Amino acid sequence: MKQRVDFSTYSFVGTIITLGVLVAVFFMPVEDFHPVEWWYLGWGTAVSIVLIISLCYCPLSVEVTDDAVEVNRALSFAKRLPLKSIRSVRVCPPTMGAIRICGSGGFLGYWGWFRERDLGKYFAYHGKASDCFLVTMKNGRKYMLGCRNSREMVDYINSRISTMQ
Repeated sequence: MKQRVDFSTYSFVGTIITLGVLVAVFFMPVEDFHPVEWWYLGWGTAVSIVLIISLCYCPLSVEVTDDAVEVNRALSFAKRLPLKSIRSVRVCPPTMGAIRICGSGGFLGYWGWFRERDLGKYFAYHGKASDCFLVTMKNGRKYMLGCRNSREMVDYINSRISTMQ
């Protein structure tokens, strides 16, 4: 089973505006600044690094294979969560009290380390809060994933886990 990650309106619009601002600042005239080449080189490098890192974590889809739950990302290999290592899966949208420790709060989706009072620390890969579910691993790590038809995905993963035990 494979489901696409949909981005929230906030995430989509925020990404477009952020990219627009980054490009506008790049082309902003810097007349009084003599080493213009350094400005363009430095800003272009910084923007490139931010984009590459963001695209390495940006979630595109969630897929359940024969032995794992995989989060397919834009520029890197899929994040694999082996079914044998999963303790539980439940529908669990993040709350407004989630604190971003390190990651993105909407730029190319929501990804990175977050902390909530009720859930503790978890790593997120989702596009919008209404599509989220929490995967708790046997080692205690938690992953907040999100995709279309998240309830069906949770039921499917739970059925796969029960057949493996």
